[in-house]
Amino acid sequence: MEQFSRTRRLIGDAGISRLWDSKIVVFGVGGVGSHCIEALCRGGVGTLAIVDSDRVAVSNINRQSIASFSTVGRPKVMVMQEKLTDISPEAAVIPIESFVLPEHVDALFASLPFTPDYIVDAIDTVSAKLALAVYAKEHAIPIISSMGTGNKLHAELFEIADIRETSVCPLCRVMRKELKARGIEHLKVLYSKEIPLKPADDENDLRSTGRPTPGSVSFVPPVAGLLIAGEVIRDLLER
Repeated sequence: MEQFSRTRRLIGDAGISRLWDSKIVVFGVGGVGSHCIEALCRGGVGTLAIVDSDRVAVSNINRQSIASFSTVGRPKVMVMQEKLTDISPEAAVIPIESFVLPEHVDALFASLPFTPDYIVDAIDTVSAKLALAVYAKEHAIPIISSMGTGNKLHAELFEIADIRETSVCPLCRVMRKELKARGIEHLKVLYSKEIPLKPADDENDLRSTGRPTPGSVSFVPPVAGLLIAGEVIRDLLER
């Protein structure tokens, strides 16, 4: 696997073998998830399951690694699988085209052909994020969860911390409260202390909740994804 020769110079054969033998499931193939998944694959992870129900949209092109005009309309997990196979042909990539609902989390994990060594949460829905955190705790699986990356311009302010140590981020505040109610005191997260900008009003671009869709730029969600991938790889190497 010559494509990992530069990585081998830093982590040695033992490190390459450890990453190749690692099995990771990533929930969400969006601005954060797609770049995280690609970095995990380029980093030498041998088995990846990727979960997302969405199809590529034109509005994804500004920030998602799988989005281009040639992929618009196609399932994100299938486009991602093709890209990963081109990067690392011998890697096992399991695409799961499914929406992540709390009541389906157990079934999703049961459908995997492996027990994951790590879970990456790169989805937006709070209820699903909580369900993944609960599952990870109950099954003693390491997990890292991405907090909000929308409406931000300063990727250099991202940091990785325990949920208890976070501040400013509105999503972290909600997650802390809800996790505590579920008996979970600790959760590794990527978050930012940047004050979110208010997106411009656009009555044609509202979520089902009636709230405006968050704004995003090309250089913020991808940095979050790369930072998460780096944290996961370092954790796996330190085992």
